[in-house]
Amino acid sequence: MCGRYATTRARQELLDEFQVQLDAVEGDIQPDYNVAPTKQVPVVLNRRPKDAPEEEPAVRQLRTVRWGLVPSWAKDLSIGSRMINARFETVHEKPSYRRAFARRRCLLPADGYFEWYTLQDQGASPDPAEGEKKGKKKPQKQPYFIHPNDGAIMAMAGLYELWKSPEDEWVWTCTVITTDAPDDLGRIHDRMPMVVEPDRWDAWLDPSLTDTERVRGLLVPAMAGTMDAYPVSKAVNSVRNNGPELIEPANSGDSPGNHSGSLF
Repeated sequence: MCGRYATTRARQELLDEFQVQLDAVEGDIQPDYNVAPTKQVPVVLNRRPKDAPEEEPAVRQLRTVRWGLVPSWAKDLSIGSRMINARFETVHEKPSYRRAFARRRCLLPADGYFEWYTLQDQGASPDPAEGEKKGKKKPQKQPYFIHPNDGAIMAMAGLYELWKSPEDEWVWTCTVITTDAPDDLGRIHDRMPMVVEPDRWDAWLDPSLTDTERVRGLLVPAMAGTMDAYPVSKAVNSVRNNGPELIEPANSGDSPGNHSGSLF
């Protein structure tokens, strides 16, 4: 599950990197070091401009949309908070996602994402009563920041939907597609966002490409050794905290390798 990530690139950098033709963002794009579900997030997608004739080609757009996909048939927005991720293995089959997978694919730019590693028990207590108390405590978790080791923008594979509110307003929403994490990251968490390589962006965003198997073939899990991970401050646990300090390495942390500091 990908439930938090960071996206801090400047608007112009996103426009240039993804060769955007239409800047459809209203207002500013502020750096967000603690993106959480239901927040507005930048996405890149290909779509015909509003009211354009059907023969008009789709254009590359930059938009901000609500994280947490809301299917067109949903009664209200609340379902979106449970649909922030879609599993690659079943996304093309699930009723909530399959139509979007065929025609409404997008990219979510990110610097990296957060996962929480469950800290190992540091030895058994000689006192049975004390040991019983420890057994009732919730396991502590150490947040890790995981990002491309070359510093490139992560283009997370996503889907978007348009939902019409009772007030006849169109709400744009999205979800992140996840896959199995490679062994070096799987020690922290067994899932990770599916990342689309730059040479596949055009095909992934092409709404005229609807063949399920061809679309699925565009997505390949990240190879081992392409991502870095290190422990960060537990301040990221609270959505109220937001700033560059959240992605700085923590002074200490218990890693899956039973040592402090960076995992790799």
